[in-house]
Amino acid sequence: MLREIRPAILVLVLLTAITGLAYPLAMTAIAGVIFPKQAQGSLIEKDGKVIGSALIGQEFKEDKYFHGRPSATVAPDPNDSSKTVPAPYNAANSGGSNLGPTSKALNDRVKEDVEKLKAENPPASVPVDLVTTSGSGLDPDISPDAVVDTQNGVPFFASLVTSAPTVVLVHHCHREQWPVAGRLLGRFGWFLESKVAPRVHRGAPYVTVSEASKRDLVALGVDGHQIGRAHV
Repeated sequence: MLREIRPAILVLVLLTAITGLAYPLAMTAIAGVIFPKQAQGSLIEKDGKVIGSALIGQEFKEDKYFHGRPSATVAPDPNDSSKTVPAPYNAANSGGSNLGPTSKALNDRVKEDVEKLKAENPPASVPVDLVTTSGSGLDPDISPDAVVDTQNGVPFFASLVTSAPTVVLVHHCHREQWPVAGRLLGRFGWFLESKVAPRVHRGAPYVTVSEASKRDLVALGVDGHQIGRAHV
């Protein structure tokens, strides 16, 4: 009987060592070399001190900050260990509220938050994820209604990385400025700005500051009907 069991035990031990120890260690080591910042938790530092993580939201209360996404995480009540109290973005206790769409408490809370946000910004619409929590209760991200791609010579090609509507802000074209960067880099930069960017942002609205800049954009192939002028 031992003869029949031994191969199974050996296979179990071998696969456990490979998949449970060697593989995780190898992936952790590779990730630490290729993506050191992400492997360490996407930590944010200021003046040499860790102040947070890009993966975990914060509760902003001052008017100078953007609103963060709500969080449903809790922590033990310091006065009664059998109860919990709200503790937004508590990374030690990730989780959602478990309230369903028919929950009166959830609907009342969302309605209150929507009314508060509309009172602060009457003309603006309220994105769904600005009044709802994520499954982890920690996510900091809010879906943008639109992205402003500020093209100051170097295009960011926001249209390629987001599904949100993109508005391209161009102060002026840089045909005369690019040669300062050197012959090779100047030609490459102007190629990106003049040839690639208009094609990537085809169909996107543009905003510029002068009729001269608008004419330059039209000369690069941008539809003049897509270009608005900001009065500064």
